[in-house]
Amino acid sequence: MWSWHYIQSAVRITSVDLIISKEIEMTAMKTDELPKILSFIKSSEKLKSTLRSAHTSTGRTESVAEHTWRLCLMALVLDNYFPEVNMGRVLKLCIIHDLGEAVNGDIPAPMQSAGTDKSGNERDDFLLLLNDLPGELQHELTKLWDEYDDAATPEAQIAKALDKLETITQHNQGDNPDGFDYSFNLDYGKEYTQGHPVITSIRDILDKETKRNADKTGS
Repeated sequence: MWSWHYIQSAVRITSVDLIISKEIEMTAMKTDELPKILSFIKSSEKLKSTLRSAHTSTGRTESVAEHTWRLCLMALVLDNYFPEVNMGRVLKLCIIHDLGEAVNGDIPAPMQSAGTDKSGNERDDFLLLLNDLPGELQHELTKLWDEYDDAATPEAQIAKALDKLETITQHNQGDNPDGFDYSFNLDYGKEYTQGHPVITSIRDILDKETKRNADKTGS
């Protein structure tokens, strides 16, 4: 006759076996999704050759991927200055914010006309890019994109602000062509770079650099 202890042990072993079996099953299911994820990664590679209006310090035109990389670097090194936000989420927002530009490219701010729905067009492109991904992941990334675009959460507001500040930093640092309009940056992104003392401090530093460059070049 089985003892109660033996029965308890058998139940525990059976439960563990069921948990392991389910984990293996879920892992196999997720492994099936890897080709779709890799297809998305390959499509996103276009950001490496999608160009922006900025120039690097060597005079080469900057890519969207390069802008995104340094934006993420800014978020990483400034983490301790923003204890009130989830910086991991800020990084996610930074990574996906320009992904849609892999489809139809970037429209520089000075070239955007009043009637152009840049946000709507980029969202459509972003959703098109996500087509290769599993549905659950598509939903998750779309929520991140919408959060960034709405700029309603503290994380999205910091991501938006850093995006503008990285752009201005590159414009000031770049070896730009003759006639580059530095003065445009004095008003660029103002609505997103106010209200937080750290963001405001960085903006003040960059605005001084911008004014020096504008005075030096007369533009």
